[in-house]
Amino acid sequence: MSTSPLFDRAALLAHRRRADTADLFLHRAAVEDIQDRLSMVKREFTKPAIVTPFPDFWRDAFPGSVCVPDTETLDLQPEAHDLVVHAMGLHWANDPVGQLIQCRRALIEDGFFLAVAPGGQTLAQLRAVLGQAETEITGGLSPRIAPMGEIRELGALLQRAGFALPVADSFDLTASYRDITHLMHDLRAMGETNVMAHRLRRPTRRAVFRRADELYRAHFAQPDGRIPARFELVCLTGWSPSESQPKPLRPGSAQARLADALNATETPLPD
Repeated sequence: MSTSPLFDRAALLAHRRRADTADLFLHRAAVEDIQDRLSMVKREFTKPAIVTPFPDFWRDAFPGSVCVPDTETLDLQPEAHDLVVHAMGLHWANDPVGQLIQCRRALIEDGFFLAVAPGGQTLAQLRAVLGQAETEITGGLSPRIAPMGEIRELGALLQRAGFALPVADSFDLTASYRDITHLMHDLRAMGETNVMAHRLRRPTRRAVFRRADELYRAHFAQPDGRIPARFELVCLTGWSPSESQPKPLRPGSAQARLADALNATETPLPD
């Protein structure tokens, strides 16, 4: 049984072609975070690959990397890389688990995987005010902002994809804007506007955006009158499985009692 895709890939590619690489501030934040994380890994990576919608931008940050687009089928050779980075595209994947599995298969044994993508708290303020404004003005609600994954859900995807030692964490960025139009202009410049398959296919009434801007200011305005926009970036890391990696002990295999280590009295629990 087939299911319809969540995202319109043709519209996504069209939006990305209109993007301005000078305005990719979320990508710049992701680059800095990835470089910082890699600096803490005691490993030299000589065969990196980056899955990215903006290859020129990421190639400049990681010279010598193989850059491939985040298409449904990734152009990565099996067991060809010791590092694969999925850069700011996982939130637009119709099959995110499939993307992760393909990345794992492209890694050599004990290869490192790292992904950064917007998480579920991204644009929470915009989501709230647009929903309220559209409901008030039109009496209905249309899909406008992609349902990005929560950190626990994204971390679980690593396990489903077969990665060892999976870790998921996140960090927040807050940008401020003159008004809601300024915010949407920034999203358009990054190629991050609505491409949901069931999005509204006719122009939105201007009254909706006027009301959304009023609500944004009423609930979230900063002291200087500007409006904040929250961006949550989730980082996923994992390793392709290897016998050399640490593994949890079997239950009951401990050689010493915890009570002895803590110099404490052990009290049996009642049945």
